[in-house]
Amino acid sequence: MEPLGKVVSDLNELFAVEKLGKDPTFSRFIPQAYEQVGFAWREFFEEKFCGLFNGLMIKGNDHVSSVFLAVFPTEQVLCQFIETGQPGDLLFMHHPLHMECGDPRGQWGRGFVPIDPKLLHAIKERRLSVYTCHLPMDYNERIGTTAAMCEALGAKRIGDFYSDEHGSVGAICEIPETSTDQLCDRLKEIFQIPYVDFEGKHHDRIRTVAVVAGCGDVVDRMKEAESKGAQAYITGEIHCHIDNDYGRTRFEMMMEYVRTTSMSLIGVSHAASEYLVKKTQMKNWFNEHHDVQVKLIPQHKWWL
Repeated sequence: MEPLGKVVSDLNELFAVEKLGKDPTFSRFIPQAYEQVGFAWREFFEEKFCGLFNGLMIKGNDHVSSVFLAVFPTEQVLCQFIETGQPGDLLFMHHPLHMECGDPRGQWGRGFVPIDPKLLHAIKERRLSVYTCHLPMDYNERIGTTAAMCEALGAKRIGDFYSDEHGSVGAICEIPETSTDQLCDRLKEIFQIPYVDFEGKHHDRIRTVAVVAGCGDVVDRMKEAESKGAQAYITGEIHCHIDNDYGRTRFEMMMEYVRTTSMSLIGVSHAASEYLVKKTQMKNWFNEHHDVQVKLIPQHKWWL
C-alpha cells in the first residue's frame, strides 16, 4: 500500500506534467464534451486537473493498494474498475475522454465521447481515484506511448519527427530487416489485434520505419517521415474514421497521399497503440517503484 500523494507526485515528476502546461488536446475537448451534456466538470474534477487537463482527475481515499492500467475510459473499462476496485485504488489511463476512432472494417466513430456522469459519480462514491496523462506520456522517450512501440519492435531510434517546442512524439528507427507482410503479422501479434489498417506499397526489405502512437493520420507528418528515409509508417490510425465533416475531409486527404507514397502505411488502432505502454513499461515501473498490485484492463475490442 502506498500514499496516494506519493504515487501522484512520482507520476507528475516522471512525465513532467506541469512543464507542458495545458494539454492542447483535452483543454479543448473536455469542455466541449461535458458542456454538451450539461455536466459541471469544473466542480467535479480536481482543481489542478481543470487547469492542466493531465494528472489526478478524481481523488479517492488517501492510500492505494492496487493500480489499474487502461488506455481509454470506455464503459467496459470503467465498470470493471468500479466493480473490482477497492476504496483508494487508482485507475491510470492515457485519455480522460473516450475516443471513438472507428473501425476500418466496420462502423465509423463519433470522436471524443464524455464519460457517463453516472459512472463518474460511482467512482467518487466508491472512493476510487483516477489519474490520466496524455501528451506528456507521448513525448517521453524512456517510458512513453511511442517509446513502448519502439521497444516492442526491437527498434533503434535514429531520429525524430512530429516535433514541436516540447519534444517529439514520432521516432525514426532501424529494425531488423523484414518485409511488409512479415511486419504486419508481427504488429498483429504485438498489439493483439485481428487485423491492421493498411495503405501504400508493399516491400520485400524494410530496415527503416517511422513510429508514432495514436492519431498518426497527418499527411504532412507522413511526408516528413518519408523524407527522412522511412520505408514503413507504423501508427495507431492511418485513417480518420470519425463520422463527421472533419473525419471525411481527413480521410480524403489521406487517400490523395496514398496514391503517391512509397511507404507501407500500417495502423494498429489508436487504443491498442497507446495501451502497449501500460501493459509493458508502466506495469514494470509500478512494480519497481511502488508497493502496489498492478492490474491491467485491456479493452475487449481495440477497433472502436
